[in-house]
Amino acid sequence: MNSISKILENKRSNSTCALIPFITAGYPNIDTTLEALYILDKQGADIIELGIPYSDALADGPTIQKSSKIALEQGVYIDQVLQLLDQVQFTLNVPIVIFTYYNPILVRGISKFLEEISMRGVKGLIVPDLPIEETDYLIHLCSQYNIELILFIAPTSSKNRIINILNKAPGCVYLVSTTGVTGMRKGINRDINNLSAYIKSNTNKFLMLGFGISTAEQVAQISSWDIDGIVVGSACIRILSSNPDNNIALNSLGLFCNSMKAAIK
Repeated sequence: MNSISKILENKRSNSTCALIPFITAGYPNIDTTLEALYILDKQGADIIELGIPYSDALADGPTIQKSSKIALEQGVYIDQVLQLLDQVQFTLNVPIVIFTYYNPILVRGISKFLEEISMRGVKGLIVPDLPIEETDYLIHLCSQYNIELILFIAPTSSKNRIINILNKAPGCVYLVSTTGVTGMRKGINRDINNLSAYIKSNTNKFLMLGFGISTAEQVAQISSWDIDGIVVGSACIRILSSNPDNNIALNSLGLFCNSMKAAIK
Protein backbone atom coordinates (compact mmCIF):
# COMPACT_ATOMS: atom_id res chain seq x y z
CA MET A 1 0.00 0.00 0.00
CA ASN A 2 1.29 3.44 -0.96
CA SER A 3 2.11 6.09 1.68
CA ILE A 4 -0.98 8.16 0.80
CA SER A 5 -3.39 5.28 1.28
CA LYS A 6 -1.56 4.20 4.44
CA ILE A 7 -2.18 7.61 6.00
CA LEU A 8 -5.84 7.52 5.03
CA GLU A 9 -6.16 3.95 6.30
CA ASN A 10 -4.74 5.02 9.65
CA LYS A 11 -7.18 7.90 9.84
CA ARG A 12 -10.09 5.63 9.01
CA SER A 13 -9.05 3.11 11.67
CA ASN A 14 -9.08 5.95 14.21
CA SER A 15 -12.48 7.23 13.04
CA THR A 16 -11.10 10.53 11.83
CA CYS A 17 -9.84 12.01 8.56
CA ALA A 18 -6.72 13.61 7.10
CA LEU A 19 -6.18 17.32 6.54
CA ILE A 20 -4.70 17.99 3.09
CA PRO A 21 -3.85 21.65 2.39
CA PHE A 22 -3.01 22.76 -1.14
CA ILE A 23 -0.58 25.49 -2.19
CA THR A 24 0.76 26.58 -5.57
CA ALA A 25 4.52 26.17 -5.99
CA GLY A 26 6.10 29.59 -6.49
CA TYR A 27 3.30 31.67 -5.01
CA PRO A 28 3.84 34.34 -3.94
CA ASN A 29 7.46 33.29 -4.54
CA ILE A 30 9.52 30.13 -4.31
CA ASP A 31 11.10 31.00 -0.94
CA THR A 32 7.68 31.53 0.64
CA THR A 33 6.52 28.20 -0.78
CA LEU A 34 9.45 26.52 0.92
CA GLU A 35 8.54 28.08 4.27
CA ALA A 36 4.84 27.32 3.75
CA LEU A 37 5.59 23.62 3.29
CA TYR A 38 7.43 23.50 6.61
CA ILE A 39 4.70 25.47 8.40
CA LEU A 40 1.90 23.24 7.08
CA ASP A 41 3.91 20.19 8.07
CA LYS A 42 4.38 21.55 11.59
CA GLN A 43 0.81 22.79 12.06
CA GLY A 44 -1.11 19.60 11.43
CA ALA A 45 -1.19 18.75 7.73
CA ASP A 46 -1.29 14.99 7.14
CA ILE A 47 -0.56 15.26 3.41
CA ILE A 48 0.37 18.35 1.38
CA GLU A 49 -0.89 18.91 -2.14
CA LEU A 50 1.56 20.98 -4.20
CA GLY A 51 0.36 22.48 -7.47
CA ILE A 52 2.68 22.96 -10.43
CA PRO A 53 1.85 26.34 -12.03
CA TYR A 54 0.05 26.00 -15.35
CA SER A 55 -1.34 28.62 -17.72
CA ASP A 56 -4.50 26.73 -18.71
CA ALA A 57 -5.69 25.39 -15.36
CA LEU A 58 -9.27 24.58 -16.32
CA ALA A 59 -10.24 22.94 -13.00
CA ASP A 60 -9.01 25.88 -10.94
CA GLY A 61 -10.96 28.95 -9.94
CA PRO A 62 -9.71 32.55 -10.08
CA THR A 63 -7.74 32.41 -6.82
CA ILE A 64 -5.57 29.45 -7.80
CA GLN A 65 -5.38 30.57 -11.45
CA LYS A 66 -4.03 33.92 -10.30
CA SER A 67 -1.44 32.21 -8.07
CA SER A 68 -0.32 30.11 -11.06
CA LYS A 69 -0.05 33.20 -13.25
CA ILE A 70 2.11 35.02 -10.70
CA ALA A 71 4.33 31.96 -10.22
CA LEU A 72 4.77 31.53 -13.97
CA GLU A 73 5.66 35.21 -14.34
CA GLN A 74 8.52 34.53 -11.90
CA GLY A 75 9.75 31.64 -14.01
CA VAL A 76 8.47 28.81 -11.84
CA TYR A 77 8.02 25.73 -14.02
CA ILE A 78 8.62 22.02 -13.51
CA ASP A 79 12.39 22.43 -13.12
CA GLN A 80 11.97 24.96 -10.33
CA VAL A 81 9.41 22.74 -8.59
CA LEU A 82 11.86 19.83 -8.76
CA GLN A 83 14.54 22.03 -7.18
CA LEU A 84 12.09 22.91 -4.42
CA LEU A 85 11.37 19.23 -3.84
CA ASP A 86 15.11 18.60 -3.60
CA GLN A 87 15.23 20.98 -0.65
CA VAL A 88 12.39 19.40 1.33
CA GLN A 89 12.70 15.73 0.41
CA PHE A 90 14.42 14.63 3.62
CA THR A 91 13.09 17.27 6.00
CA LEU A 92 9.29 17.12 5.66
CA ASN A 93 7.45 14.62 7.84
CA VAL A 94 4.38 14.40 5.60
CA PRO A 95 4.18 13.15 2.00
CA ILE A 96 3.62 15.42 -0.97
CA VAL A 97 1.02 14.89 -3.68
CA ILE A 98 1.70 16.75 -6.93
CA PHE A 99 -1.28 18.41 -8.63
CA THR A 100 -0.69 19.12 -12.30
CA TYR A 101 -2.35 18.93 -15.68
CA TYR A 102 -1.79 16.31 -18.34
CA ASN A 103 -0.19 18.46 -21.03
CA PRO A 104 2.93 19.42 -19.02
CA ILE A 105 3.43 15.74 -18.20
CA LEU A 106 3.15 14.76 -21.87
CA VAL A 107 5.53 17.52 -22.96
CA ARG A 108 8.07 16.48 -20.33
CA GLY A 109 7.65 12.80 -21.12
CA ILE A 110 5.46 10.71 -18.84
CA SER A 111 8.16 8.30 -17.63
CA LYS A 112 10.71 11.09 -17.23
CA PHE A 113 8.29 13.20 -15.19
CA LEU A 114 7.33 10.31 -12.92
CA GLU A 115 10.95 9.32 -12.39
CA GLU A 116 11.91 12.90 -11.53
CA ILE A 117 9.21 13.41 -8.91
CA SER A 118 9.67 9.90 -7.51
CA MET A 119 13.39 10.52 -7.00
CA ARG A 120 12.41 13.53 -4.89
CA GLY A 121 10.06 11.63 -2.60
CA VAL A 122 6.68 12.50 -4.10
CA LYS A 123 4.11 9.85 -3.17
CA GLY A 124 0.97 10.92 -5.03
CA LEU A 125 -0.19 12.49 -8.28
CA ILE A 126 -3.45 14.22 -9.23
CA VAL A 127 -4.17 15.04 -12.88
CA PRO A 128 -7.66 16.59 -13.09
CA ASP A 129 -7.88 16.55 -16.90
CA LEU A 130 -6.54 13.01 -17.36
CA PRO A 131 -8.58 11.27 -20.08
CA ILE A 132 -10.16 8.08 -18.83
CA GLU A 133 -8.60 6.32 -21.84
CA GLU A 134 -5.12 7.13 -20.53
CA THR A 135 -5.77 6.05 -16.94
CA ASP A 136 -4.59 2.44 -17.17
CA TYR A 137 -1.30 3.38 -18.78
CA LEU A 138 -0.52 6.11 -16.26
CA ILE A 139 -1.49 3.91 -13.31
CA HIS A 140 0.89 1.24 -14.61
CA LEU A 141 3.77 3.71 -14.90
CA CYS A 142 3.01 5.29 -11.52
CA SER A 143 3.14 1.89 -9.84
CA GLN A 144 6.67 1.41 -11.14
CA TYR A 145 7.73 4.57 -9.31
CA ASN A 146 5.71 3.99 -6.12
CA ILE A 147 3.44 6.94 -6.88
CA GLU A 148 -0.28 6.70 -6.22
CA LEU A 149 -2.40 8.15 -9.00
CA ILE A 150 -5.51 9.68 -7.45
CA LEU A 151 -8.54 9.71 -9.76
CA PHE A 152 -11.33 12.29 -9.77
CA ILE A 153 -15.04 11.67 -9.29
CA ALA A 154 -17.37 14.58 -10.08
CA PRO A 155 -20.86 15.16 -8.63
CA THR A 156 -22.17 14.80 -12.19
CA SER A 157 -20.52 11.40 -12.76
CA SER A 158 -22.96 8.65 -13.69
CA LYS A 159 -23.14 5.55 -11.51
CA ASN A 160 -21.52 3.50 -14.27
CA ARG A 161 -18.67 5.97 -14.53
CA ILE A 162 -18.21 6.05 -10.76
CA ILE A 163 -17.92 2.25 -10.65
CA ASN A 164 -15.46 2.35 -13.55
CA ILE A 165 -13.31 4.93 -11.75
CA LEU A 166 -13.43 2.99 -8.48
CA ASN A 167 -12.34 -0.18 -10.27
CA LYS A 168 -9.38 1.62 -11.82
CA ALA A 169 -8.27 3.65 -8.77
CA PRO A 170 -5.13 2.18 -7.18
CA GLY A 171 -5.98 3.18 -3.62
CA CYS A 172 -7.95 6.39 -3.19
CA VAL A 173 -10.21 8.71 -5.14
CA TYR A 174 -10.83 12.45 -5.02
CA LEU A 175 -14.49 13.44 -4.85
CA VAL A 176 -15.17 16.95 -6.10
CA SER A 177 -17.61 18.53 -3.67
CA THR A 178 -19.36 20.72 -6.21
CA THR A 179 -19.67 21.32 -9.91
CA GLY A 180 -17.44 23.97 -11.42
CA VAL A 181 -13.92 25.01 -10.49
CA THR A 182 -12.01 25.34 -7.24
CA GLY A 183 -12.72 28.29 -4.98
CA MET A 184 -14.12 29.23 -1.59
CA ARG A 185 -17.85 28.77 -1.06
CA LYS A 186 -20.23 29.70 1.75
CA GLY A 187 -21.55 26.19 2.20
CA ILE A 188 -21.04 22.58 1.27
CA ASN A 189 -23.64 20.80 -0.81
CA ARG A 190 -25.22 18.29 1.58
CA ASP A 191 -26.07 16.02 -1.36
CA ILE A 192 -22.37 15.26 -1.56
CA ASN A 193 -22.76 13.28 1.67
CA ASN A 194 -25.22 10.99 -0.10
CA LEU A 195 -22.84 10.63 -3.03
CA SER A 196 -19.92 9.82 -0.73
CA ALA A 197 -22.07 7.21 1.00
CA TYR A 198 -22.88 5.66 -2.37
CA ILE A 199 -19.19 5.55 -3.26
CA LYS A 200 -18.28 3.98 0.07
CA SER A 201 -20.99 1.36 -0.37
CA ASN A 202 -19.27 0.24 -3.57
CA THR A 203 -15.63 0.20 -2.50
CA ASN A 204 -13.26 -0.03 0.43
CA LYS A 205 -10.91 2.43 -1.25
CA PHE A 206 -10.20 5.73 0.45
CA LEU A 207 -12.08 8.93 -0.30
CA MET A 208 -10.75 12.49 -0.35
CA LEU A 209 -13.10 15.48 -0.67
CA GLY A 210 -12.11 18.84 -2.09
CA PHE A 211 -13.15 22.01 -3.98
CA GLY A 212 -14.73 24.86 -2.05
CA ILE A 213 -13.80 23.87 1.51
CA SER A 214 -12.54 26.95 3.30
CA THR A 215 -13.74 27.18 6.92
CA ALA A 216 -13.37 25.26 10.14
CA GLU A 217 -17.15 24.90 10.29
CA GLN A 218 -17.18 23.17 6.89
CA VAL A 219 -14.33 20.90 7.94
CA ALA A 220 -16.17 19.95 11.13
CA GLN A 221 -19.30 19.16 9.11
CA ILE A 222 -17.47 17.03 6.54
CA SER A 223 -15.38 15.18 9.10
CA SER A 224 -18.60 13.79 10.57
CA TRP A 225 -19.27 12.12 7.21
CA ASP A 226 -17.58 8.96 5.96
CA ILE A 227 -14.65 10.85 4.41
CA ASP A 228 -10.98 9.91 4.75
CA GLY A 229 -9.31 13.17 3.70
CA ILE A 230 -10.30 16.84 3.33
CA VAL A 231 -8.51 19.08 0.80
CA VAL A 232 -8.34 22.82 1.47
CA GLY A 233 -6.85 24.89 -1.36
CA SER A 234 -8.12 28.33 -2.32
CA ALA A 235 -8.35 29.41 1.32
CA CYS A 236 -4.64 28.68 1.79
CA ILE A 237 -3.77 30.68 -1.33
CA ARG A 238 -5.93 33.57 -0.15
CA ILE A 239 -4.11 33.67 3.17
CA LEU A 240 -0.73 33.73 1.43
CA SER A 241 -1.91 36.80 -0.48
CA SER A 242 -3.47 38.46 2.56
CA ASN A 243 -0.45 40.50 3.61
CA PRO A 244 2.47 41.99 1.65
CA ASP A 245 4.71 40.89 4.51
CA ASN A 246 5.22 37.22 3.70
CA ASN A 247 6.22 36.39 7.27
CA ILE A 248 2.87 37.67 8.56
CA ALA A 249 1.04 35.75 5.83
CA LEU A 250 2.95 32.58 6.68
CA ASN A 251 2.10 32.94 10.36
CA SER A 252 -1.57 33.33 9.39
CA LEU A 253 -1.32 30.20 7.25
CA GLY A 254 0.02 28.24 10.19
CA LEU A 255 -2.77 29.43 12.48
CA PHE A 256 -5.35 28.59 9.80
CA CYS A 257 -3.98 25.09 9.28
CA ASN A 258 -3.96 24.50 13.01
CA SER A 259 -7.59 25.64 13.33
CA MET A 260 -8.69 23.40 10.47
CA LYS A 261 -6.93 20.44 12.06
CA ALA A 262 -8.61 21.16 15.40
CA ALA A 263 -12.02 21.22 13.69
CA ILE A 264 -11.74 17.63 12.51
CA LYS A 265 -13.91 15.44 14.71
